[in-house]
Amino acid sequence: MAEAVLDIKQWGNNLGVRLPAAVAREAHLHADQRVRVTVDGNRVIITPLDNLQMTLEQRLAVYDSRRHGGEEMSTMQQLGAERW
Repeated sequence: MAEAVLDIKQWGNNLGVRLPAAVAREAHLHADQRVRVTVDGNRVIITPLDNLQMTLEQRLAVYDSRRHGGEEMSTMQQLGAERW
């Protein structure tokens, strides 16, 4: 079992941990892989996700403009070279 004691570092406004190669290899993790990070009590759990791309419909279903700070645009006014 690969194991490491690591320091959490500031990364912009976030915190980050660099995984040693041996830990990543044993967990079958690689660069640019999508993972889910959850908290269970005092444990942080990193779970690899399938590399399936979400469809536009799936992305829109989970989009929340209040959470993501988005805004809605009026489609009644042309802003550029749009053709309706």
